[in-house]
Amino acid sequence: MNSEQCTLADLAAPIRNAIVGGPFGSNLVSKDYVASGIPVIRGQNMGGKWVSGEFAFVSVAKASQLSQNLARPGDLVFTQRGTLGQVSMVPRGLYEAYLVSQSQMKITVDPEKADVCFLYYLFKTPAQLKYIFNSAIQTGVPHTNLGILKATPIDLPPLSAQREIAAIVGALDDRIALLRETNTTLEAIAQTLFKSWFVDFDPVRAKQQGLPPVGMDDTTAALFPDDFEVSGLGAVPRGWSNIDLAELTNRFGGSIQTGPFGSQLHAADYVEVGVPVVMPKDIINRRATTTSVARISPVDADRLSRHRLRAGDIVFSRRGDVERHALITEREVGWICGTGCLLVRPGDAWRAPGFLSMLLDSARART
Repeated sequence: MNSEQCTLADLAAPIRNAIVGGPFGSNLVSKDYVASGIPVIRGQNMGGKWVSGEFAFVSVAKASQLSQNLARPGDLVFTQRGTLGQVSMVPRGLYEAYLVSQSQMKITVDPEKADVCFLYYLFKTPAQLKYIFNSAIQTGVPHTNLGILKATPIDLPPLSAQREIAAIVGALDDRIALLRETNTTLEAIAQTLFKSWFVDFDPVRAKQQGLPPVGMDDTTAALFPDDFEVSGLGAVPRGWSNIDLAELTNRFGGSIQTGPFGSQLHAADYVEVGVPVVMPKDIINRRATTTSVARISPVDADRLSRHRLRAGDIVFSRRGDVERHALITEREVGWICGTGCLLVRPGDAWRAPGFLSMLLDSARART
């Protein structure tokens, strides 16, 4: 399959303002935002396949004044400053037009030259991300500009091949999204069940009344006592003990430690491709996400080996929302616990890290 060498500018539609950035700062300020109108694409609306999330709005009159900065359904939007490497498509069927903020840029693609979905996936590849990071302006906050965006080199296969590639990758993307939705549903069911069994103690209350626990087989029901006793935490199932994290890790061969100090890990250590470093911002819904994760070289990861993560570890945020934590799975083995985090390792003898994670996420533990 032959590929054509071109730049992103070569793929712009033959219309005015096909590739534009956001307005100058003085032309769009917070007082311009209104309750409804034309949505503004800001950093928080980027990161996914589609521009989405909670929008700010400007009036139709204000959008008309900034008409050269408008994006429309089917356009590609890029982050200019902030989290570089983000790209999203403007969805169809929601709004007729969007205003691009000062920190974003957009391109209207010529459909006779390129498939916009193909370009979206192309800009998610390591090679394109490397170009973005390597060509970024490093003074102050790292950023890029329209000139750099227009000059982005593209290896462009024939249009028919682009469409086939985009269709295949898009189908996989849709499947992944569906699996994530399924996981969210299963997580909600698990949390409801956990609360019933281990927070509200419904099986114990049922047995106390001489009733069989609901939705539980006899073998599982036998694991729960039929009465309560008073403890320092109030009424708990008879025979259950209260321990804190320090005692748990000591008993089961684990440990509790902070992430590396700032003097051990500097901004200059971060690279485009390398070992992920879990920071507080990467902890979402009891999982570690790679959406905007920082990375370090394997050499630096070896230097910080005592902070490498294992399956079953629990990483807490030490700043901001300190109640948040991520349960480390096989996927994150070998990643680094970052600055601003606290690493709880239950120990090899502890067999239920998922149970501990859900327990630490309960209202009682959070308070």
